[in-house]
Amino acid sequence: MTLRRTLISAAMLLVCSAPVLARQAPVPADPGGGQVSEYRLPPDKLERAEGLYRTRNVLLIVETAYGFALLTLVLSLRVSARFRSFAERVSRRRVVQAAVFVPLLILTIDVLSLPIGVYRQHLGLEYGLSVQSWPSWVWDWTKSELITLVLSTVLIWGFYGLLRRSPTRWWLWTWIACLPLIVLLVFVTPVLLEPLFNRFEPLVKTQPQLMAPIRSVLARGGVEIPDARMFEMAASEKVTTYNAYVSGIGASKRVVVWDNTARELTIPQTLFVFGHEMGHYVLDHIWKRLAFLSVALLLVFWLAYRTIGWVLARWGERWAVRAVTDWASLPALLLMVTLFTFVVQPCILAFIRYQEHQADIYGLEVLHGLVPESSQVAAQGFQKLGEKAYAYPTPNRFLVFWTYDHPDIASRVRFALDYRPWDRGEANAFVK
Repeated sequence: MTLRRTLISAAMLLVCSAPVLARQAPVPADPGGGQVSEYRLPPDKLERAEGLYRTRNVLLIVETAYGFALLTLVLSLRVSARFRSFAERVSRRRVVQAAVFVPLLILTIDVLSLPIGVYRQHLGLEYGLSVQSWPSWVWDWTKSELITLVLSTVLIWGFYGLLRRSPTRWWLWTWIACLPLIVLLVFVTPVLLEPLFNRFEPLVKTQPQLMAPIRSVLARGGVEIPDARMFEMAASEKVTTYNAYVSGIGASKRVVVWDNTARELTIPQTLFVFGHEMGHYVLDHIWKRLAFLSVALLLVFWLAYRTIGWVLARWGERWAVRAVTDWASLPALLLMVTLFTFVVQPCILAFIRYQEHQADIYGLEVLHGLVPESSQVAAQGFQKLGEKAYAYPTPNRFLVFWTYDHPDIASRVRFALDYRPWDRGEANAFVK
């Protein structure tokens, strides 16, 4: 668990118009494969899926334990205390001390965590899920590290300023200060950050054959998403899997379809994927997720405040940490935030899975009547997604509960085939 991932997790917990057509354009009937009755893999892919599943489970345990151990080691060996003392020798000004201390700590922890990231990339290459070259991967890591250094230096400097001024209410003021910063970060990410790592083109330019069917889906849902807010990402330059997503808020809000998805799925299957993301877009899931995560963040901050005093009273002298306001206390604070984030993680992921399930419902409803056998089309899309990613058909239910941010593929296939309110004369949940 790198410091970058810890900070991102904490931040997330903190973190051209196209008129709707009056008449719906016809969508070609192209189911693209045999009938799907349940998610299953052929023997060769099942063996690889099981191997990948077991390896990832072990890696998850190792990465989690290593993350806690690394922060503890940095404290026990007084690494953060040495960095603190060096920063204080450089300057008496707090802002200069932050500019020295924070990058030193981040680079130390992230470099020590690098072998896990390297192994994850190796695993992706071994299973054919990644095609990214090592120089490209290292350059992405470097860019991410530079962004992390700049953002975290400024944020941690501000955080310690609040900590010094309000020793008993810092958790509340920090939470309040974080809310607009998170909104700003979500707003600028698709415009400033995502293009640093992937190439984006307007969907109308790269997939013109999809635009008429997509406008039919928009018309079916009574929604208008301008062409300027629909993009294709050149994911095939780095990965082989399928995906799409919604990002941004307000003027930066957009729907992104990976080029692998648009190229290798049939048009009806791609429309279901688009309908799913359209559900996130229409149901304002980003705002709702931010609200939910903000509440969770407040709880995590409060728990960290309630425990950090006891932790430093018990081990602070051994770690050469003078007080909670000491720069050297940062790994201890991160340890507390990481621990309590881990504890509340199942609740957070349950909420995210619920939103993904809602988006599946929306996708099924908005596709019904536009393509023949829309439920089968959705099931086939999930089948292809699972096969491409080597998704294990029968994951442990506890692992799904604790670590999955989407329902497992087998459950999604079953639901896609079973959810047919129109056959029972029942009203749709979202698309009227």
